[in-house]
Order: sequence, then C-alpha cells, then structure tokens
Amino acid sequence: MSPSVRRPRAVLAALALAATAIVTTAGSNADEPAVTIRGADSPDAIAGSYIVVLAGQRTQAETRATTASLASSYDVEVRDQYAASIKGFSAGMTEEQAKKVAADQRVAFVQQNQKITVSQDDPPWGLDRSDQRDLPLDKKFEASSTAGNVNVYVIDTGIYAAHKDFGGRAAVGADTVGDGQNGVDCHGHGTHVAGTVAGTTYGVAKGAKVFGVRVLDCQGSGSTESVIGGIDWVTKNAKKPAVANMSLGGVADDALDAAVKASVGAGITYAVAAGNESSDACASSPAREPSAITVGATDDRDQKASFSNWGKCVDLFAPGVGVLSAGITGPDATDTMSGTSMASPHVAGGIALYLADHPDATPADVTTALVGASTPDKVGDPGTGSPNKLLYVGKVDPAAPR
Repeated sequence: MSPSVRRPRAVLAALALAATAIVTTAGSNADEPAVTIRGADSPDAIAGSYIVVLAGQRTQAETRATTASLASSYDVEVRDQYAASIKGFSAGMTEEQAKKVAADQRVAFVQQNQKITVSQDDPPWGLDRSDQRDLPLDKKFEASSTAGNVNVYVIDTGIYAAHKDFGGRAAVGADTVGDGQNGVDCHGHGTHVAGTVAGTTYGVAKGAKVFGVRVLDCQGSGSTESVIGGIDWVTKNAKKPAVANMSLGGVADDALDAAVKASVGAGITYAVAAGNESSDACASSPAREPSAITVGATDDRDQKASFSNWGKCVDLFAPGVGVLSAGITGPDATDTMSGTSMASPHVAGGIALYLADHPDATPADVTTALVGASTPDKVGDPGTGSPNKLLYVGKVDPAAPR
C-alpha cells in the first residue's frame, strides 16, 4: 500500500500477498496434477513458512487430529493451529514438503506465509461529520447510545489500555506476535484505531468495551500467520454483541479472506479498511471479502481521499483524513493520522451503536442497516463502481427510513 499522511509520519496497513504461483510436486510425473502454492512468488513471502488450510468441514478435534497426521506424514513443524476461523495450521517446512502437503487430498490449499506491515500515510471532525447529513459541521456529536453492552475487538498493533480516553474499558485480548510485548501497543496504530471506535473523547461508541488483538509488531510488521491467529482468537473468544475492526489489508489472499468469512459466519461483524493504493478495492484482502463491511475514506470536504481505494467492493465511506485520536506516549497523548485505517473504525463504532440497540442482529442485518442508513450522494468523486454512501450514526435509529 502506498503511504498516506500522518502527523507525526505514519502509515495505514499493508499486506503483501501476491498472485498464486503454479508449481509441481518434486519428483512428480506427467500424469500427476499441478500443485498450487499460493503466494510463493510474492516479494514478501517468508521462506520456510506456510499456512495449510484443510479441506471439508471438521470439528476442532478432527482438525487437531488431521493436523497431527499431516505433520507426522510429512515431517513438518506445526507452529500454530486454527480451528475457529479457518480449519488448518501454520508450519515450518521446506518448499518440497509444502508441495507434498498441498497435494494431499485432506488439504484445500497451502499458502506461503507473508510479511504484513502497517503503514499510514470540540469533537474530532470525523465524529462531527458522522452524526449529521450535511455540511457545515455543527460542532456537536450526538449518538443514540454509548454502546456499553458491546464488545469491540481491534485486530492491529495492540493497545495502550492505560490511556485515559478508554476510561478503564480497554484491555489486551491476545497477542500472536510473541515478542514479549504481551499485547501492549508499541507502534501507535492500534491504539489510535481503538480510540476512534470507543474513546470517551475521540470515539463513536463511547461506552463500548475494547480489546486489543495484537497481530503486528513494534514496527507495524507481522505475517499472515499472526493475523489469522488473531482472527481465530476473536472467533473463539468474542463475547456478543461483538464487532471486529481490521485496519490492515493488501492484495488478494484466499486464506485471510476465508478466516474473516468464517468469523463473520460465527456472528461477529467486521469493518475493514478498503486500502490506500487509490485503486480497485476488489484487488485487496480482506477488503474484497463480501461478508465484511469495507470502508473507503473521505476528507473534511466530503471528497474521496486521494489515497482511498474505491470500487464495487467498497460498502460505504467514512472520515479518514487528519483524524485525531489516542496516542501511546502517555495517558493523555494524542496523534493525528490519515488513511482508510482511520475510516474503518468510524464504521466499527457505528456498528457498535447499532448492536447496542439490536444485540441479536446478524452481521448481514447490521450491514443492511448501516449501509441503508448512510447518507447518499455526498461523496465527491467516489471512484468507478463505488457506492456514493457516507456513514451516518445520528440519533435516529439506523434501521429507520430517512
């Protein structure tokens, strides 16, 4: 993803997962089918590290048993197991082993693990804009509730839970990075995003509980393995009503999309960033995943942000330029960032508000309500194929007709 603007300099999430590479099993003959190792030719591929997605429907016990059998059969090192989102595991193995595993009938596909980086190019203006239909801004923010009964899961760089803007409502959920930080944000992106969702001053859903799910390190880097691990943890542990935010993404990735889809299928609504390449969001993951709510960014003049991705895979737009939120240098710290990373948590907050009043709503119900309540025809130059819809979270029930 190309960088956007941050003061101090920051960037939105980038996930480099490349087009699939067609290879053949070592020692195969002309009668054997070609084997696909997805992402093998990506410049961000991690040598010797793979994600294995199992075929068919399996219970957790069956997933564990199949994983153990495959590990034994092909002498691979299992690093992490996934049973709540995708059914499968991450493993250390050679290219030859990966090809053999991919050819096994018990396996749907094998994808090479990838580096993932986060990069970011009165009430804060984004909140002010989200609760009114038209400009100019009225210097007020009024919502239907504070969403005190909703749980928010921010899959990102972790969280600085001691920040005063969270008012004791923030906590570490999980850390799949494993570098000793134990979920504490040492980058800033995740805390900023969490503040926009649920901060007392900077947030849309000012009473929601927020959990940091750390999948990216202090440099904003991680891997497909760590991100899917975070999604899997959320799928297993989220307390409903629940919303998850993913302000990260990149080129098409079947494993990541499958994990998000399964988590949504478990009843968790996802808001995801459209991406910062100023290109078609349908070429990005998880932005292209239909079950998630994909969010593009606008500026304070209701223009599509110059960096924002666009297209039919975008569900709606939200403020994403010059967004003020919580920082990590102290309990009162602030930071200003720009990107679709900043637009997505505005929508996650809107989801929380809707779930507060409709706690039994399915993700499909939430999507229909939130997109239906959005303000039409306000986004300047939204991009080819994009819906001209701008987030609205005003006091009127989002499900009610305008």
